[in-house]
Amino acid sequence: MRPMLKFSALLLPVALLASCVTINVYFPAAEAQKAAEEFVEDVIGDAPGAGGGSAMIDRGEHEARRSVGALVAATLGGRETGPARVFSHTETRFDPVGFFIGSAHAQENVDLRIRTPAIQAIQSRMAERFQGTLAPLFDAGALGFGNDGLVVLRDPSKVPLAQRTAANQAVAEENRDRNAVYREIAVANGHPEWETQIRQTFAKEWVAQARAGWWYQDSAGGWKQK
Repeated sequence: MRPMLKFSALLLPVALLASCVTINVYFPAAEAQKAAEEFVEDVIGDAPGAGGGSAMIDRGEHEARRSVGALVAATLGGRETGPARVFSHTETRFDPVGFFIGSAHAQENVDLRIRTPAIQAIQSRMAERFQGTLAPLFDAGALGFGNDGLVVLRDPSKVPLAQRTAANQAVAEENRDRNAVYREIAVANGHPEWETQIRQTFAKEWVAQARAGWWYQDSAGGWKQK
């Protein structure tokens, strides 16, 4: 019985520690931005004068440099400690504290999924609507990107009277799809609570890829022309 009691005594602190560890699933901001870039680019299309091109190239170069730097650092680190770490007894020993804490930190590495059938169906509708109906209204100054990730009919006078009903309908359908896709991305990744952050990420990306002359809302709700 004594060995069993001793083993139980060892497990008690581990159990208490595990109960105190909070597993925080952090929002994958970098992955969300990349997903938004890809999604928005497909919707807006490769139109002349698109505002996001140079910004995307700059971001791509920055990511490439950072990836190369991380690879070099990892390679050098492996050279310094590689052989010793392979045969190290201490690293293969079970560490109950590290197990729980490591599991908590592992939650940070999330691969954001945006290629589900539901999301792609919404994206297809948005691309067709944007390139066929909304883009000319943005060019005319009638529409603007809201700071909430939606489209706003900011100046109805820019739309001929005979076309205003159709324009309002297109904006309503677009916003319905936008609300749906932000929610669907969050749900598809198992975290409905991410919807607000996904919406904010996309709101910034719509502006980043807007063409020169298009309107957008700043964080205070004021309108600015790109």
